[in-house]
Amino acid sequence: MDMKLYIVIGAYGSGKSEYSIHLARSIKALGNNVSLADMDVVNPYFRSRDVRDEFAAEGIDVIAPEGEFSHADLPMISPRIKGAIENYEQTVILDVGGDPAGCRTLGRFVDPIIKRGYHMQLVVNTSRPFTSNPDEIVAMISMLEAASKLRVKELICNTNLMEYTDLNLVEQGIHIVEEAARRQQLEFSSYLVLDEYMDKVPDNLGGKRRLVMSYTLRKPWEKLVMKGI
Repeated sequence: MDMKLYIVIGAYGSGKSEYSIHLARSIKALGNNVSLADMDVVNPYFRSRDVRDEFAAEGIDVIAPEGEFSHADLPMISPRIKGAIENYEQTVILDVGGDPAGCRTLGRFVDPIIKRGYHMQLVVNTSRPFTSNPDEIVAMISMLEAASKLRVKELICNTNLMEYTDLNLVEQGIHIVEEAARRQQLEFSSYLVLDEYMDKVPDNLGGKRRLVMSYTLRKPWEKLVMKGI
Protein backbone atom coordinates (compact mmCIF):
# COMPACT_ATOMS: atom_id res chain seq x y z
CA MET A 1 0.00 0.00 0.00
CA ASP A 2 1.23 3.49 -0.90
CA MET A 3 1.03 5.70 2.20
CA LYS A 4 3.53 8.32 1.12
CA LEU A 5 3.42 12.05 1.56
CA TYR A 6 3.90 13.64 -1.87
CA ILE A 7 4.69 17.33 -2.26
CA VAL A 8 4.14 18.61 -5.81
CA ILE A 9 5.62 21.97 -6.76
CA GLY A 10 6.09 23.74 -10.07
CA ALA A 11 6.28 27.21 -11.59
CA TYR A 12 3.25 28.94 -13.09
CA GLY A 13 2.19 27.06 -16.23
CA SER A 14 4.11 23.90 -15.33
CA GLY A 15 0.96 21.79 -15.01
CA LYS A 16 1.67 20.78 -11.42
CA SER A 17 -2.00 20.96 -10.35
CA GLU A 18 -3.07 18.78 -13.29
CA TYR A 19 -0.33 16.35 -12.31
CA SER A 20 -1.44 16.42 -8.65
CA ILE A 21 -4.95 15.46 -9.76
CA HIS A 22 -3.58 12.70 -12.00
CA LEU A 23 -1.40 11.40 -9.16
CA ALA A 24 -4.32 11.34 -6.71
CA ARG A 25 -6.48 9.37 -9.15
CA SER A 26 -3.68 6.94 -9.97
CA ILE A 27 -3.03 6.17 -6.30
CA LYS A 28 -6.76 5.86 -5.55
CA ALA A 29 -7.08 3.37 -8.44
CA LEU A 30 -4.60 1.13 -6.60
CA GLY A 31 -6.97 0.92 -3.64
CA ASN A 32 -5.38 3.53 -1.37
CA ASN A 33 -7.06 6.21 0.71
CA VAL A 34 -5.99 9.57 -0.73
CA SER A 35 -6.22 13.20 0.35
CA LEU A 36 -5.26 16.02 -2.00
CA ALA A 37 -4.47 19.29 -0.21
CA ASP A 38 -4.67 22.53 -2.19
CA MET A 39 -1.86 24.74 -0.86
CA ASP A 40 -1.56 26.91 -3.97
CA VAL A 41 -1.78 30.52 -2.79
CA VAL A 42 -0.26 31.84 -6.03
CA ASN A 43 -2.52 30.92 -8.96
CA PRO A 44 -6.27 31.70 -8.65
CA TYR A 45 -7.24 30.05 -11.94
CA PHE A 46 -5.85 26.50 -11.92
CA ARG A 47 -6.31 25.03 -8.46
CA SER A 48 -6.91 21.46 -7.36
CA ARG A 49 -9.79 22.64 -5.16
CA ASP A 50 -11.81 23.03 -8.38
CA VAL A 51 -12.28 19.23 -8.51
CA ARG A 52 -13.56 18.99 -4.92
CA ASP A 53 -17.08 17.83 -5.86
CA GLU A 54 -15.84 15.53 -8.62
CA PHE A 55 -13.28 13.93 -6.31
CA ALA A 56 -15.82 13.51 -3.50
CA ALA A 57 -17.80 11.24 -5.83
CA GLU A 58 -14.60 9.26 -6.50
CA GLY A 59 -13.79 8.88 -2.80
CA ILE A 60 -10.85 11.30 -2.80
CA ASP A 61 -10.79 13.99 -0.11
CA VAL A 62 -9.79 17.47 -1.31
CA ILE A 63 -8.53 19.68 1.51
CA ALA A 64 -9.01 23.38 0.77
CA PRO A 65 -10.65 26.48 2.26
CA GLU A 66 -14.36 25.86 2.76
CA GLY A 67 -17.64 27.78 2.95
CA GLU A 68 -17.50 31.40 1.83
CA PHE A 69 -13.75 31.06 1.20
CA SER A 70 -13.94 27.98 -1.02
CA HIS A 71 -13.50 29.99 -4.24
CA ALA A 72 -11.91 33.12 -2.84
CA ASP A 73 -8.83 34.42 -4.65
CA LEU A 74 -7.04 34.85 -1.33
CA PRO A 75 -3.76 33.40 0.00
CA MET A 76 -5.50 30.94 2.33
CA ILE A 77 -4.87 27.30 3.18
CA SER A 78 -7.02 24.89 5.17
CA PRO A 79 -6.30 24.23 8.87
CA ARG A 80 -6.98 20.54 8.12
CA ILE A 81 -3.64 20.13 6.34
CA LYS A 82 -1.57 19.46 9.47
CA GLY A 83 -3.94 16.68 10.52
CA ALA A 84 -3.67 15.10 7.07
CA ILE A 85 0.12 15.19 7.17
CA GLU A 86 0.04 13.44 10.55
CA ASN A 87 -2.41 10.76 9.35
CA TYR A 88 -0.06 7.96 8.32
CA GLU A 89 -3.00 5.73 7.31
CA GLN A 90 -3.55 7.54 4.03
CA THR A 91 -1.59 8.88 1.09
CA VAL A 92 -1.41 12.68 1.13
CA ILE A 93 -0.59 14.93 -1.82
CA LEU A 94 0.25 18.59 -1.19
CA ASP A 95 -0.30 20.76 -4.29
CA VAL A 96 1.94 23.77 -3.59
CA GLY A 97 2.41 27.05 -5.44
CA GLY A 98 5.66 27.10 -7.39
CA ASP A 99 7.35 30.33 -6.39
CA PRO A 100 9.13 31.24 -3.14
CA ALA A 101 5.96 32.79 -1.68
CA GLY A 102 4.00 29.65 -2.47
CA CYS A 103 6.65 27.26 -1.14
CA ARG A 104 7.01 29.32 2.01
CA THR A 105 3.57 28.05 3.07
CA LEU A 106 5.24 24.69 3.68
CA GLY A 107 7.33 26.29 6.40
CA ARG A 108 4.68 25.95 9.09
CA PHE A 109 4.49 22.20 8.44
CA VAL A 110 8.21 21.39 8.11
CA ASP A 111 8.49 19.47 11.39
CA PRO A 112 5.58 17.03 10.80
CA ILE A 113 6.60 16.67 7.14
CA ILE A 114 10.16 15.69 8.03
CA LYS A 115 8.94 13.42 10.83
CA ARG A 116 6.66 11.54 8.44
CA GLY A 117 9.02 11.53 5.47
CA TYR A 118 8.15 12.96 2.07
CA HIS A 119 8.75 12.79 -1.67
CA MET A 120 8.91 16.25 -3.26
CA GLN A 121 8.47 16.42 -7.03
CA LEU A 122 9.15 19.46 -9.21
CA VAL A 123 7.04 19.56 -12.38
CA VAL A 124 8.92 21.30 -15.20
CA ASN A 125 7.61 22.68 -18.48
CA THR A 126 10.69 23.77 -20.43
CA SER A 127 8.44 25.81 -22.73
CA ARG A 128 7.76 28.23 -19.89
CA PRO A 129 9.97 31.11 -18.64
CA PHE A 130 12.45 30.43 -15.83
CA THR A 131 12.70 26.66 -16.55
CA SER A 132 13.70 26.68 -20.23
CA ASN A 133 17.23 25.29 -19.76
CA PRO A 134 19.22 23.30 -17.18
CA ASP A 135 20.73 26.41 -15.57
CA GLU A 136 17.29 27.93 -14.97
CA ILE A 137 15.90 24.66 -13.59
CA VAL A 138 18.83 24.30 -11.16
CA ALA A 139 18.33 27.91 -10.04
CA MET A 140 14.61 27.26 -9.57
CA ILE A 141 15.33 24.18 -7.44
CA SER A 142 17.71 26.14 -5.23
CA MET A 143 15.22 28.97 -4.77
CA LEU A 144 12.27 26.70 -3.95
CA GLU A 145 14.28 24.52 -1.58
CA ALA A 146 15.45 27.60 0.32
CA ALA A 147 11.87 28.87 0.61
CA SER A 148 10.34 25.54 1.65
CA LYS A 149 13.23 24.26 3.83
CA LEU A 150 12.71 20.91 2.09
CA ARG A 151 14.53 19.07 -0.69
CA VAL A 152 13.33 18.24 -4.20
CA LYS A 153 13.77 14.51 -4.82
CA GLU A 154 12.36 14.01 -8.33
CA LEU A 155 11.83 15.97 -11.54
CA ILE A 156 8.76 15.40 -13.72
CA CYS A 157 8.92 16.66 -17.32
CA ASN A 158 5.74 18.27 -18.59
CA THR A 159 7.12 20.10 -21.62
CA ASN A 160 4.20 21.11 -23.83
CA LEU A 161 2.64 23.90 -25.86
CA MET A 162 -0.91 22.51 -25.64
CA GLU A 163 -2.20 21.97 -29.21
CA TYR A 164 1.24 22.83 -30.62
CA THR A 165 2.91 20.00 -28.71
CA ASP A 166 4.84 17.58 -30.90
CA LEU A 167 7.40 14.80 -30.56
CA ASN A 168 10.42 17.05 -31.12
CA LEU A 169 9.31 19.52 -28.45
CA VAL A 170 8.84 16.80 -25.83
CA GLU A 171 12.15 15.12 -26.69
CA GLN A 172 13.95 18.45 -26.27
CA GLY A 173 12.24 18.95 -22.93
CA ILE A 174 13.27 15.50 -21.72
CA HIS A 175 16.88 16.21 -22.69
CA ILE A 176 16.89 19.51 -20.78
CA VAL A 177 15.28 18.03 -17.67
CA GLU A 178 17.61 15.04 -17.76
CA GLU A 179 20.65 17.33 -17.70
CA ALA A 180 19.23 19.28 -14.73
CA ALA A 181 18.50 16.01 -12.90
CA ARG A 182 22.05 14.79 -13.58
CA ARG A 183 23.56 17.97 -12.17
CA GLN A 184 21.42 17.80 -9.03
CA GLN A 185 21.57 13.98 -8.72
CA LEU A 186 17.78 13.78 -8.73
CA GLU A 187 15.43 11.05 -9.87
CA PHE A 188 13.91 11.57 -13.32
CA SER A 189 11.88 8.74 -14.78
CA SER A 190 8.60 10.17 -16.12
CA TYR A 191 7.21 12.68 -18.59
CA LEU A 192 3.60 13.85 -18.92
CA VAL A 193 1.36 13.97 -21.99
CA LEU A 194 -2.29 14.99 -22.27
CA ASP A 195 -4.47 12.19 -23.60
CA GLU A 196 -5.52 14.24 -26.63
CA TYR A 197 -1.88 14.45 -27.77
CA MET A 198 -0.75 10.94 -26.87
CA ASP A 199 -0.79 9.83 -30.53
CA LYS A 200 1.94 12.41 -31.21
CA VAL A 201 4.16 11.44 -28.28
CA PRO A 202 5.00 7.75 -27.75
CA ASP A 203 6.07 5.98 -24.57
CA ASN A 204 9.70 5.31 -23.61
CA LEU A 205 11.26 8.50 -25.00
CA GLY A 206 14.80 8.66 -23.69
CA GLY A 207 14.08 5.52 -21.70
CA LYS A 208 11.49 7.39 -19.61
CA ARG A 209 7.93 6.40 -18.75
CA ARG A 210 5.04 8.31 -20.35
CA LEU A 211 2.23 9.30 -17.97
CA VAL A 212 -0.98 10.18 -19.80
CA MET A 213 -3.23 12.77 -18.12
CA SER A 214 -6.64 14.16 -18.94
CA TYR A 215 -7.27 17.92 -19.19
CA THR A 216 -9.20 18.72 -16.02
CA LEU A 217 -8.52 22.31 -14.94
CA ARG A 218 -9.93 24.48 -17.69
CA LYS A 219 -9.50 28.21 -18.01
CA PRO A 220 -12.48 30.29 -16.77
CA TRP A 221 -13.46 31.27 -20.34
CA GLU A 222 -13.27 27.62 -21.47
CA LYS A 223 -15.74 26.68 -18.74
CA LEU A 224 -18.17 29.28 -20.04
CA VAL A 225 -17.89 27.89 -23.57
CA MET A 226 -18.57 24.38 -22.26
CA LYS A 227 -21.73 25.69 -20.60
CA GLY A 228 -22.81 27.30 -23.88
CA ILE A 229 -22.36 30.86 -22.68
